Amino acid sequence: MNAWIEGLVALFLLLGSLFALVGAIGLYRLPDFFMRLHGPTKATTMGVGGMVIASLIYFGTRGQGISLHELLITLFLFITAPVSAHMLAKAALQQKVRLSEQTRGRPWEQ
Repeated sequence: MNAWIEGLVALFLLLGSLFALVGAIGLYRLPDFFMRLHGPTKATTMGVGGMVIASLIYFGTRGQGISLHELLITLFLFITAPVSAHMLAKAALQQKVRLSEQTRGRPWEQ
């Protein structure tokens, strides 16, 4: 395998790992439910996406071609993560989940 392909795979793996780490830290450190939604839905989704892209490049250049499974994983990940986060946020709004002082906007106090 060419050195530049290995470097590209390593770059996507490192970026994906970094995004996943930032998402996990955000999930742990952010003070309330609505802020915690950003960690898994944004950063972690990009992290897993970067790792799947690295896998696509790696196995695609080894002569096996692009796998349909990896493309479907990426497609479902980028479709389901925002939809599930939206549904969780709507349920939390309906339940009037307690907010942190740092959260801006109080939609149920209008």
